[in-house]
Amino acid sequence: MGESGTLDIGHLRDWIGREDSASEVLTAEKVRQFRATFDEAPGEPVPGSAAPRMIHWCLAQPVALTGGLGPDGHPARGGFLPPVPLPRRMWAGGQIDFSDEIGVGDTVTRRSRIERVEVKEGRTGTLCFVTVQHQVSAEGRAVLTERQDIVYRGLDAAAPKGEPEPAPAGESVREVDASAPLLFRYSALTFNGHRIHYDHPYVTKVEGYPGLIVHGPLQATLLLRHAAQMKGADPVRFSFRGLSPLFDTAPVLLHGSPDGAGVKLWTQRPGGPFAMTAEAGW
Repeated sequence: MGESGTLDIGHLRDWIGREDSASEVLTAEKVRQFRATFDEAPGEPVPGSAAPRMIHWCLAQPVALTGGLGPDGHPARGGFLPPVPLPRRMWAGGQIDFSDEIGVGDTVTRRSRIERVEVKEGRTGTLCFVTVQHQVSAEGRAVLTERQDIVYRGLDAAAPKGEPEPAPAGESVREVDASAPLLFRYSALTFNGHRIHYDHPYVTKVEGYPGLIVHGPLQATLLLRHAAQMKGADPVRFSFRGLSPLFDTAPVLLHGSPDGAGVKLWTQRPGGPFAMTAEAGW
């Protein structure tokens, strides 16, 4: 099994049931920064007004000392998340159910719990999936529940054979410049030290990718905003799944097509395969 030969699934499953929580006040300035990152006029957010959807990923994030980061920029393993002995860690997907709005000035609390740890053999080698359940509240009001799927894999995983089919065009298509400043700003907003999103020498020479990687949560946020523009209202349910990476070497295309009462969404590079797929419901 190579690098995964030391993977002790019994030990890793000891982390199931482990919990973590944190709180942060959503300031008007954080809302301004979030809007500006997505090329929206920052405005002057009024206390109590509804904050943009997906801003919860910018709040109450784990705070690790710089000296406590691993070589990839993530917090060293073995704290809340299990110490999976595979070097690549990616956000594979998730599902969010919204029940209320976060207001500007609210104290937002995230409570997280490890639900599952599973090992699978994929086309690119051994994969370890960790599922985390989050409950987010604002001033004591439940505002959303979220399932987060994290995947770990080896550095030397072989790419699947064959050229993947290009994704089709949706009824609504928008192009976004996957620029280094956009990726850096999103990393800063989410206090994400993962070097694949801002450190070009690291991501190309150590991890072997052709360029900086567009964050999964950033793609998901862009897709949710695209869905909201299509329907004229924020969705109450949103699920997404990462299928292949996107890089800063090409624009990101956001696609959306109506699907009954909801919208199916996906991202791709021009002429490329599905990168992330998503579904939004109202």
